[in-house]
Amino acid sequence: MTTTHRTAGNTPSSLRYDRRTLWQKDKDHFIHPFTDFSLFHEKGCDLIVDSDGIYVEDAHGNRFIDGIAGLWCVNVGHGRAEIGQAMAEQATRMAYFSTFNNLSNAPAAELAAKLAELAPANLNHVFFSCGGSAANDATIRLVHYYFNRLGKPSKKRILSRRNAYHGTTYLAASLTGIESNNWDFDTLDHLVTHLSEANLYRRPEGMSEADYCDHLVAELEETIVEIGAENIAAFIAEPIMGAGGVLMPPQGYHARMQTVCRANDILFIADEVVTGFGRLGHFFASEAVFDTQPDIINCAKGLSSGYAPLGATLISDEIYKVLGTPQRKGGVLSTGFTYSGHPVSCAAALKNIEIIEREAICENVREVGPYLAQKLKTLADHETVGDVRGSHFMLAIENVADKATKKLLPVEARVGDRVAAEAQKRGLIIRPVGHLNILSPPLIWDREVVDRVVAILDEAFAATTVSLKADGYL
Repeated sequence: MTTTHRTAGNTPSSLRYDRRTLWQKDKDHFIHPFTDFSLFHEKGCDLIVDSDGIYVEDAHGNRFIDGIAGLWCVNVGHGRAEIGQAMAEQATRMAYFSTFNNLSNAPAAELAAKLAELAPANLNHVFFSCGGSAANDATIRLVHYYFNRLGKPSKKRILSRRNAYHGTTYLAASLTGIESNNWDFDTLDHLVTHLSEANLYRRPEGMSEADYCDHLVAELEETIVEIGAENIAAFIAEPIMGAGGVLMPPQGYHARMQTVCRANDILFIADEVVTGFGRLGHFFASEAVFDTQPDIINCAKGLSSGYAPLGATLISDEIYKVLGTPQRKGGVLSTGFTYSGHPVSCAAALKNIEIIEREAICENVREVGPYLAQKLKTLADHETVGDVRGSHFMLAIENVADKATKKLLPVEARVGDRVAAEAQKRGLIIRPVGHLNILSPPLIWDREVVDRVVAILDEAFAATTVSLKADGYL
């Protein structure tokens, strides 16, 4: 699709670096998140120093197609000069002022109103944070406050799911159900119960999709009976699980889970940090794709396309009636962040949303997304490709040792890393997560780019099979 971006390589002199010195500074001082330090201490980082549209460039001048949108977030593509200009103009006019104590700013007010316009049903109230983890963390605090105000202080337990990802702040990490994420970390286990993930590929053998959905809903009902509805505050779920494997739910799953929650006075929270702002072809996927009306939606990432840190919690009118009622004389809603409704971040988000609407980016995803999924499925002929799954611009490939049994390769084979390395050699960055490879590209890919990407992946999987056999893993 036709878009307007800054040209990569045309970097202002003030942003040019001594790249060798910078690499060393990074290696010596930057603690990277989600990094294997056994590799980092040996090799350091790959410095990405420039970007333009669907491309990024490293410190050696190598140019890559960005297959992960930074980290699920650069939805409108890199180098959007008009977003940078909107941020600069706001920073020059007023970079920051508090939103505490009935103070506000123009971008925050405009963005809150715009999100209420875009959101499903009656989600007309917005609490701003600094990103997805903070949004999920703040949401649970507000949910507990809500039930305390209703005189139901025992409703504390949050139902999440195994292999869910909801962030890495203390509470958000506790919601997260990816076991390896919390190795050697503490979590608030007394507040969270993890249900089974919805994993169609690894459902019990011989079980139909409909029966599998029944099984998952029954587990929720049984868990409510076991814990007691009077002790459960909310169920939180990603419409499609992201970092946990891009797991598509069975047909009707979310709507049925919400029905059970409503019947038991349990709030339904949709974590749309990844799925929001066009990744599935709509600003929000909950209603448009999964036929649900969440009580709360959390978003971040694509909200600003990663141009500035920003998260938001969209809250229903019913919940706001309680949150917005004066607590007691002199009492305040004493939660929030210094940067809640940060004017520069909100200015970036407003311009980002304007671009998504003006360039019909959601429509592009709805047109190109099925083509991308169809083309990726042609990779199923490779020996290690067990499953190709996902929807639109949110997809994953699961690598296995044996397609018939779905047995995984040993961890030390690092199959996801191998595929990603082979793809990077050929000019494409994808994300390895254990035995998975994830694609979550900028939403401006067209069919020509899809064809190039799939050709690269075809070569990458072929080369990976050769190396796995050479090393005795196949």
